[in-house]
Amino acid sequence: MRTVSHLLLAFTFLVCLPATAATHYEVTRHYVLGGDGGWDALVYDPASKHLFISRGTHVIVVDPANGKQVGDIPDTPGVHDIALAPDAGKGFITAGKSNKAIIFDITSLKPTGSVNVGKKPDAAVYEPTTHRVFTFNGDSNDATVIDSKSEKVAGTVALGGNPEFAVADGRGHVFVNIESTGEIAEIDAAKLTVMNRWPMKGCEEPSGLDMDTAHNVLFSGCHNKLLFVTDATNGKNLAHLPIGERVDGVGFDPGTHLAFSSNGDGTLTVISGKGNNYKVEQNVNTQRGARTLAVNPAANEVYTVTSDFEPPQADKPNARPTPKPGTFTLLVIGKK
Repeated sequence: MRTVSHLLLAFTFLVCLPATAATHYEVTRHYVLGGDGGWDALVYDPASKHLFISRGTHVIVVDPANGKQVGDIPDTPGVHDIALAPDAGKGFITAGKSNKAIIFDITSLKPTGSVNVGKKPDAAVYEPTTHRVFTFNGDSNDATVIDSKSEKVAGTVALGGNPEFAVADGRGHVFVNIESTGEIAEIDAAKLTVMNRWPMKGCEEPSGLDMDTAHNVLFSGCHNKLLFVTDATNGKNLAHLPIGERVDGVGFDPGTHLAFSSNGDGTLTVISGKGNNYKVEQNVNTQRGARTLAVNPAANEVYTVTSDFEPPQADKPNARPTPKPGTFTLLVIGKK
């Protein structure tokens, strides 16, 4: 999972591909949220209809229907991701700079505690059959497993590489992209063991990950502008498709049966298919820097965020881009 400072200065829009009316998406609304600094993951909660957005040192909570901020969870230094455990009424935020998972109440949005985890926690996911939260720790190359009810650490899973985004299938398995080795690791959430490691040959630095749980299919965003489709029962590569540059977020909408990759070059790639037949339906123009996403299946909407950027300094043409204060914006992408 990359922070905004890792965006390329070069910015090239992809040409929109033809799409059917059923799969034609566009940016339907812009909401300027303001504030300073960078961002990382977005998580949509279908129960509260709230969107959780990481903002460097805190998490803002927004109603994406109108762009209004409804909450702010403070003191989450180096925040990357948010895992929601609805049956426990809690959320868990990875604070990468403090090596902690910050716990908050989903209803009040107030912090209630914290748990020490591995080094530089990044992605997080909730596994509902075991009621466990997994934080994926970038510098210790492992996952810390937390019992969501007792808030105690249940164990650690060694991953043998740098983990990125993760997803749970709802049947006791957790899948995580291993960025440094170009693999997907499958974890038994009860036994806390790695069941399988599946290489994605030709996928460089996989980051974003989501799943069609009904059909056991995984979607991984690769940094060489490819999206890999993997059979989650045996690790077989079903397809690899062209996407935009600087992908970080991947999402799946079970209602439309479409997958999405949000690309930092300012595009959202829309992918359809099943079995062994997948194809790119569309590349939607979004905005430079909009590289993470969340999907709202009820509204068939995709949410992404970005900001305007300061011009590069003449004496530092290759310096990382700096977001302009006050320009942080939520983009809502839906069907036309």
